[in-house]
Amino acid sequence: MNETAAIETLLFVAGDEGLALNEIAALLICSTQHAYQLLMALQKTYDTCETRGLTLLEVGEHYQLATKKEYAEVIRSYAISPLSTNLSQAALETLAIIAYKQPLTRMEIDEIRGVQTSGALQKLMIRGLIEEKGRIEGPGRAILYGTSHYFLGYFGLKKLSELPELPEMSDVEQNYSEKESDLFFDRFNEHFS
Repeated sequence: MNETAAIETLLFVAGDEGLALNEIAALLICSTQHAYQLLMALQKTYDTCETRGLTLLEVGEHYQLATKKEYAEVIRSYAISPLSTNLSQAALETLAIIAYKQPLTRMEIDEIRGVQTSGALQKLMIRGLIEEKGRIEGPGRAILYGTSHYFLGYFGLKKLSELPELPEMSDVEQNYSEKESDLFFDRFNEHFS
């Protein structure tokens, strides 16, 4: 296994939460010094290779992958293009979780959805539907996400309490069907069609 590629993979999966040096070392079963050397080699590769659109950032003792600044306009163009006007099912699920459970961290959202959501979070942030609401106290100081004022205006809401009520879990279990599984996405889909 290529250790540099393994770090790149771990950072991709970790998303915007990133990983601490000691976490990387533990996952690769190596010293923190060796893990640091691998990170610096990866950063050098990103910085010197013009055919790579990513870079490595150190943010609050955590390392994370990010896009290079010179590609900001391309990302902005994508965010407003017809290709991105419809949100994916993953993004809609993520938005619904945030709307009903906010504020919460990416890890909490991942736990609820059962899959990694950093891509959906980035798309929702770019679209202005969610925003950072603060950070949790403790190691890593994870970002807390919540809906934005734009979210309220976009969906014609004055306040979050106007969101449709979620059914009780026992009702969902008893009456599960394809139509009911999309209950709280119907309103969102109307605006993204």
